[in-house]
Amino acid sequence: MADLKTPADLKYTKNDEWLRIEGDTATIGVTDYAQDQLNDIVYVEFPDVGTAFKQGDSFGVVESVKAASDIFMPIGGTVTAVNDALSDEPELINTDPYGKGWLIQFKLTDAAEAAGLMDSAAYIEYCKSR
Repeated sequence: MADLKTPADLKYTKNDEWLRIEGDTATIGVTDYAQDQLNDIVYVEFPDVGTAFKQGDSFGVVESVKAASDIFMPIGGTVTAVNDALSDEPELINTDPYGKGWLIQFKLTDAAEAAGLMDSAAYIEYCKSR
């Protein structure tokens, strides 16, 4: 657990998603901890661009050789892009979860919703407690 990667500029959820906010746009992915627990990721199911979601809504599925897991919106917004590269290379989530392995980008509904998410230190503690 000591080598858990949790970039300090991101917010984290108890469902193991990360969130990067840049202006009125945000990017979501699954954390290093989640990809490690899932093991080899083989498929990602994305929402359609233009779909609006509320905070906590499931927006897709990540499937691995071990299990399928729903992915949830850390905060509400409307999808503006999906990472099409994952259709051909879902393993990018395993090799680069905070970079090339991002899942979707969306326009924020209310950035204040992010205040309830964990910072890097809190997420590390949360992972240790499981």
